[in-house]
Order: sequence, then C-alpha cells, then structure tokens
Amino acid sequence: MKKNEKMNELHRQALALPRQPGVYIMKDAQNNIIYIGKAKALKNRVSQYFGSDAGQSEKVRRMVSKVERFEYIVTDNEFEALVLECSLIKQYSPKYNILLKDDKGYRYIKISPPPFPKISVALQKREDGSRYLGPYISGYVVKEAVDEANRIFQLPVCNRVLGAGRKERPCLNFYINRCFAPCSGRVSEEEYNERVDQAIEFLTRGSAEVLSSLTRQMNEVAENLEFEKAARLRDRINAIKKLGEKQKVVRSKVKNQDVIALARSGKGIFFEIFRFKKGALYDREDFFVDGDQSLPAVRAEFIRRYYSMRDNVPPRIAIDGEIEDKQITERWLSEKAGRKVRIVNPQKGEQAQLVQMCRSNAAERAAQHDGIAGRDAAALDELARLLGLKKPPQVIESYDVSNTSGSDTVAGMVVFENARPLKSAYRRFKIKTVVGQDDYAAMQEAVARRLDEYQARKGEDSGFGRLPDLILVDGGRGHVSAVRSVLKAKGHDIPVFGMVKDSRHKTRAISSEGGEIAISGRRSAFSLVSSIQEEVHRFTVEYHRRRRAKGSIGSSLTKIEGVGEKRAAALLKHFGSIKAVRAASVDELAAVRGMTRPAAEAVRRYFETDE
Repeated sequence: MKKNEKMNELHRQALALPRQPGVYIMKDAQNNIIYIGKAKALKNRVSQYFGSDAGQSEKVRRMVSKVERFEYIVTDNEFEALVLECSLIKQYSPKYNILLKDDKGYRYIKISPPPFPKISVALQKREDGSRYLGPYISGYVVKEAVDEANRIFQLPVCNRVLGAGRKERPCLNFYINRCFAPCSGRVSEEEYNERVDQAIEFLTRGSAEVLSSLTRQMNEVAENLEFEKAARLRDRINAIKKLGEKQKVVRSKVKNQDVIALARSGKGIFFEIFRFKKGALYDREDFFVDGDQSLPAVRAEFIRRYYSMRDNVPPRIAIDGEIEDKQITERWLSEKAGRKVRIVNPQKGEQAQLVQMCRSNAAERAAQHDGIAGRDAAALDELARLLGLKKPPQVIESYDVSNTSGSDTVAGMVVFENARPLKSAYRRFKIKTVVGQDDYAAMQEAVARRLDEYQARKGEDSGFGRLPDLILVDGGRGHVSAVRSVLKAKGHDIPVFGMVKDSRHKTRAISSEGGEIAISGRRSAFSLVSSIQEEVHRFTVEYHRRRRAKGSIGSSLTKIEGVGEKRAAALLKHFGSIKAVRAASVDELAAVRGMTRPAAEAVRRYFETDE
C-alpha cells in the first residue's frame, strides 16, 4: 500500500473511533508497539495523527510514518486512561514515548589498600583488598561527599602511584591548595594516613563531630607549641566551616519536595531534578529526552515517566512552567504516594530562585551537549521561552537601517551563532530602490535581497547559504510587519520580532505584531537582545558614516572640470584616499582606467591651486 493510501486508510479508521476516553496503541509493520498515548476523546486525538501533518513536530511525523495499524482501549474516564497509559508504557517501553533509564544503582565509597590509600567512588564492591563504605542509594551524595573530603584534607585524586622512594614534581592541585603533594616524597606515610583517617571520620561521622575532634587536637598541639601542625588543623577546620556555608545556599523552607526544570538544546531537552528532604538537597538527577513537542506536554509526560520509576513521591513538586493535564497528573501522583501531592509553578521568592537554579543546571547540561557556554545556552533557552519558540535559536539575524534625511540609505545585517557574534557572516546593503526616508521599505529591500541570495547559495554552511532560526529587527511593530510580508511572499516561515528602545536608546522590550513583550525581568535574554541591538546599530551606522565620508570626498573630485562620478570613483579606488590623489603626478593620474591626459592635468591644476 502506498504511503498516501495508507494514511488515508488510517485516517478513515480513526474517524470511526468513539468519542470516549481511552488509550491508543500504535504498531509498526513488524507488529511492534512504537507509541502509546491517552486521549480524552479517542476519535479526535487519533485522527489528528493521520490528517494534515501541518503543525506536527518532527518526532511525531517520524512516528506516524512508521505506523501500520493501531489498537485502542476505551476507559470510563480520562484518569483511568492515564493510569492505563502509564502501566502499558512501563510494560512495553515503546520507542517514541519518553523513556528514562533508571540508573539508580547503589554507590560505595572506596578506600584503596595501603600504602598511601586513596578515597574514591565505586559502583560495586570488588575483592581487591580495598575497604568499602556503603552502600548508598544517592550517587550524587556519595560523589559530593568524596569530593569534599578529598578537598578539605587535600588528598590526591590523580592516578600517580605513591610510595616510598618515589619523587615527582607536584601538579597544579598542589599550587592551588587542593593537594598536599605526597608524590613529592616530602610527606611521611604516618602524616598521610592521619589525613586519610580524618577524611574517613568526616565521611562516616559527619562534619560536626569532626569539627569538635579537630578543634580539640588543634588546642592540644598549640599548647605543646607545635604551631605549624596547629595551623594545618586550623585550615581543615575552616574548610569544613566553609563547606557548611556552601550547603546552606541550596536549602529549602519547604521540607520535602522535588524541583524539576528543563532546558532545550539543539537536539532535545535536558531535565534536572533537585530532591529535598528535611529542607536539604539530598539528591539530584539529570535526563536527556528526544522531544520537540510543546513544553507543557513534555513536562507532563516526563513527570509521569520519572515517578513511574520512583517509589518515593514527595508531597510537593515545583516545576518551571505550565504542565498539561495537571489535575489528573496530581491525582495519579497522589494515589501512588498514598497522600495528596501538589504540582506548583512558583513565581517569586525562595522557591522561584530554587527553580531558576535548577533550570540553570539543566542549561549547563544542554550547553555541554551542544558545545557552547552554559551562560549562552541559558540566555538562548530563556529567549526561546519568552518568544514561544519551539527550541532555542542557534542562528539569529538582526537588521537595522540608517540614512541622512532620506539620502545615502543603507542597511546592516549581523549574525549571532550560539549567542556569539559571527562576524564572517555580517553583510551590508546599499539601498537601491527606495527614494526618500522609508525605513520599512529599506528593510524590506535588504531582507528580500538576502533571501534571493539564499536561493542562489542554498546548502552552504555559512553566510547567505543558510536561513536563521530567528530574525530580530531594530524597530517596532511596523518593522516586524514589513519584514514578515517579505518572508511570506518568498515562502519562508521564520519568527520575526522587533527590538524596542527607550528614550535613552537602550533596549526596553521586544515587539511583535500583537504588541510588546516585556524583557527587562529576564536577565539572560535581556543581556543577549541588548548586545544584538547594540551590535547591529553600531555595524549599520558605521557603514553609513563610511559611505557619507566617501560620498563627500567623491563630490569634491566631481567639482574638477572633466571629472564625473565614474572618474572620481575610479581615482578613489585606485589611490585609496584623497590624500594619495593629491600627491599623484599627471602621469600617474592619467594611467588610471577611464582617465584622459587633459582630465589628469585638470586634477593636478586643481590641487596645486588649492595648495
């Protein structure tokens, strides 16, 4: 059966479904289940897949192209459909549902055998002569604890072999006070073991008891006038106190809750989860999902998949945006937990700051995945959320127009890739078709010429050979409408927004055809848009000034008898400046293409008279 015939047949079957709640099961040609979903009305939801694919995400289009048949199960209500959906997804793990790998295995703290033992994290116990502490459920807690213990007691974390008679040059960690360099051969095994014992005590008994023990030891050695040893103990005490201050930063007044936030990368979505117990952060996880559907939908699906793998559901889940099917998701979580569970989206105060911190960590993961700076990834993600884009814009083009009372009109185009200027892709336009002062028409000409160049160079990796993910114009609603009309006429669907300035020529808001979007409260996005607006204005005005200066020089040459605009331009092109033209001899002037001997003599007389 041909593709169109198959889609028509599936659409016909979908239209025959009942308008009742239920679960639908998509299968491929090998009868494998590739997607499971729930619906409030089966007929309405399933028929959407096999009608027009306009507005469907790339992931959905890929899934639909593989569907050969579907089945369905009718339920009494939407909540029963959700429970059945979760159960079936857990059972069959369909390819196109969000599937999360549950890697919550146990972790151990490993102390390698003497001499000179090292402390590290291990996934499992081995018969290798090492001592193991644990098991612990949270890999995050174990890693953080081991890192802090090694840092406080300045223990080595490198792969160097330590032992008697070995001497090596200390690495960078020694010079930044992260390691006391036992590899140098200047540290006794006794002194090394003392530090290891204190680190193990810190890991097993906690910082409070260790602080008390270290303080007592410091006072004793100070009384014995062992001041150097007392100073070392003092430094360890201060390091533990600083650790306590650092841990207080990530605390919550809500005693037991999870905080979930996401960040979009160019290839998918990263979720970050902070888990709090008794007000302290006790675990954190991150996941990557291949999803390009709406954020409310992907949040709902992620939460259901995540808590399907977890027995411990907190009474409160703070998220970073809207969620689809919130009420029935809360009901499903409440029944799973055996008590009421709320999903909230905090807008201010400590809780909003925790969500933002969680989102920043998700953005850092996305940045590492895409190979860009975390700060830039956060700015692009925030801008995409603000403008309602499906994903962060990797390539942004920005346009501005400059003229002098309607004359010498020019336009500039700057390009930002991954939130950084890509100067090799900047372009200038001398406006040719617009008479008088008409910024809208000038911007339309520049964008139209840019799109024509795309058609000629389509497929090139940079410059005009690729289209941007977002266009920002220096101007308001009228500029946005003008550019959108050109895009529509050329058959391109690229988001366009304007950058609005205040009375001091600073970025104030983003404009669309529907009005203005406040941006000052979104720090990362605001900084990015401000830098783009400043850069496109600088680039365009600089080009305009150069053209005016060139025009004024050219006009002085056209005053000379026998020198018109073409000869003036030829002289400037050949000599590079009016100063060089002034210094040229008659023979040099006459040698310029388009010049004659009489014209060259006239130029020479003109400047001699002027002198």
